[in-house]
Amino acid sequence: MTSLQQLAADTAQKFVQSYGRPPRWIVAAPGRVNVIGEHVDYNDGYVLPMAIEHYAVMAADRSADGKTVMQIRDSSGVAPVLVDLSVPVQPGEPKWGNYPRGVIAGFLELGLNPGGLDVLLHSTVPMGGGLSSSAALEVATATLIETVAGKKIDPVTKALLCQKAENDFAGVPCGIMDQFVSVMGRQNHLLLLDCRSRKTELVPMSDASVSLMIINTNVKHELVGGGYAERRQQCEQAAKILGVPALRDATPEMLEHAKGRLSNVVFRRARHAISEIERTVHAAEGVRASNWPTVGQLMYASHASLRDDYEVSCRELDTVVEIAEDIGYKGGIYGCRMTGGGFGGCAVALVKTELVPAITEKIAAEYKKKTKITATIFVSRPAAGATVIKG
Repeated sequence: MTSLQQLAADTAQKFVQSYGRPPRWIVAAPGRVNVIGEHVDYNDGYVLPMAIEHYAVMAADRSADGKTVMQIRDSSGVAPVLVDLSVPVQPGEPKWGNYPRGVIAGFLELGLNPGGLDVLLHSTVPMGGGLSSSAALEVATATLIETVAGKKIDPVTKALLCQKAENDFAGVPCGIMDQFVSVMGRQNHLLLLDCRSRKTELVPMSDASVSLMIINTNVKHELVGGGYAERRQQCEQAAKILGVPALRDATPEMLEHAKGRLSNVVFRRARHAISEIERTVHAAEGVRASNWPTVGQLMYASHASLRDDYEVSCRELDTVVEIAEDIGYKGGIYGCRMTGGGFGGCAVALVKTELVPAITEKIAAEYKKKTKITATIFVSRPAAGATVIKG
């Protein structure tokens, strides 16, 4: 895997090719994978993500023509984004530019205007796999503006500003997890985030004998009929019947006691949320103690709950988890689960680092045999959050 320093050097080179001069600033922000804690952010629960060793890197210099325009070119050659900083920033075309536009608008509201810039974006965060390429882009933009303006804002404010950009400018109703871990992730640590208080806690994972393997199923099924909003509503309904502000405040006993007053579907949705919040707290304890078998079992339990009670898995994700279970502890896999919103995207597995090549080969072959689809598989240790490489 390309190191961050190498990636920065590549980006600087692409900047020279694009603009004909070297960059003055280089910053980076990572994508993320959620280890456990799925569909609980809107239930005020806990999530346990980590930053991955795939980054959105931005290289920049003052505008050559001295104008108050921020020009962002992408190394993949898609249409560039031009943002005039002398007028209020609005969403527009090309669509991908709405992520940085929203961040720029947020900084202008805070009175931080970076002035005209020529920017080159080079991202290695896979698109569309649920690894948060959008949050990486937003946080990289925010880090660049901070660096150019010579003024850092509070990390929580920064993460919330990026989330607001995604909500308001890109029209994506995301929670706070992606931006928080992209801002605050730290090498060799997971991030336990309390979605109610927004308090974060770094959970050390310095044991190099284990890694997280990300398996992209390379399928994305449409969630029919607003399923996300529907599940959110079902959770709110359950909390109301249980008489609690959110399912974070409910216990399995309370739920069991109220079973007769809930429809079967609402009962199962609530059972997932309540049990997943509990699993996430236990998993963080397991990581702290390097108790990998326990963490692995919690991951498998999380997948079963998402598949059966929350019904957000799909055949391809279930296939990956079944293959992982077959390989098992002896073959180097502690646990595996779907990660992200569901209906495709990625699964995440906790694996023995030394057996990564054999595991990768086995999962790739079995998945191809069973689905006729080629999976994209890579491994990551917990990576650093937003970084200034040249400032």
